[in-house]
This record gives sequence, structure tokens and C-alpha cells, in this order.
Amino acid sequence: MADKRVVEPETAAATDTSDAEAREPVKSGEDLQTVTRERDDYYDRLLRKTAEFDNYRRRVDRERREQSDQAIVDLLRELLLVLDDFDLALATEPGEKAGAYRKGVELIHAKLHDLLKKYGVRPIEALGAEFDPNIHQAVTHEPSADHRDGEVIDELRRGYMIGDRLLRPAMVKVAKA
Repeated sequence: MADKRVVEPETAAATDTSDAEAREPVKSGEDLQTVTRERDDYYDRLLRKTAEFDNYRRRVDRERREQSDQAIVDLLRELLLVLDDFDLALATEPGEKAGAYRKGVELIHAKLHDLLKKYGVRPIEALGAEFDPNIHQAVTHEPSADHRDGEVIDELRRGYMIGDRLLRPAMVKVAKA
């Protein structure tokens, strides 16, 4: 048989009150857990946004440096064209009044080399070296009994490095056995 309890109105009111009071601490505990969870979520978001901002700042700094380096490289490539013209002018034989002209060209040539050196540009020493496709551009191969196979026997256009980076390969003539 079913057990039926009879609840008096006074007892029922007391039971309802005690149940409500018993639920309040639980509800407050749930609220505390919810607030704690939200706080942890906001803290995690803060950490992530801070890390994203740091990564963004580093990326922008790196891109700015690379852009600056590229601008310098572009300028130096233009200067190398002028240097090539000076090299050609210096390779010509002087005439009667060409001595003074040659002296002026030599001074400009020296100043230009000093400028390149200031920016860390150095020429590639190609003559007599073993052909290296990373720094040399073979324009012709020439049979030669006096040189070993793969040796650079003539430099048609000088190559340059900036630091450890290749600025321009040397155009060379390579010996063939």
C-alpha cells in the first residue's frame, strides 16, 4: 500500500522554507562556479589576445626590417651598374690627355668602392677559384690545358655579396678540360 503522509499547513510552510534556504547556498555555489568559469574564460582570452598582439608586433617589426633591407639591396644593385661603367672606362687605354680624366675616374671609382664597403658589400674573388653555381654565373666554357676543369679563368662581370647574402653573381668564363 502506498504510504500517504499528511502534511499540516504549518509543517508544509516550514518544509518549503527550509528547502528554499537549502537551495540558496547551492545556487550561490553555482553562481560562484559560473563567475569563476567566466573569470577564467576572460583571463584566457586576455592571455591569447596579448600573445596575438606580441606576435603581430614582432611580425610588423620583421617585415619593416625586411622592407628596409630590400630597399638597400635595390639601391646597391643600381650602384653596381654605375660601377660596371667605371670598370669599363678604366679598362680603356689612356690617350694623350686622358691621364687627368683617368685620375678623376679612378677617384670616383675608389669612392664608390668605399661606399659599397661601408654598407657591407664585398666583391666575390672569382679568378682562379673553383666554379660555384651559388656565386658564379657561367657565361662560356673554354677548353684550356693550363687550367683545371671547372676553374674560373676570366671574370666578365664582378659579383658581390652583402654580408652572407648574394647580391649579384659573378659572370665568369670557366675552363674545360
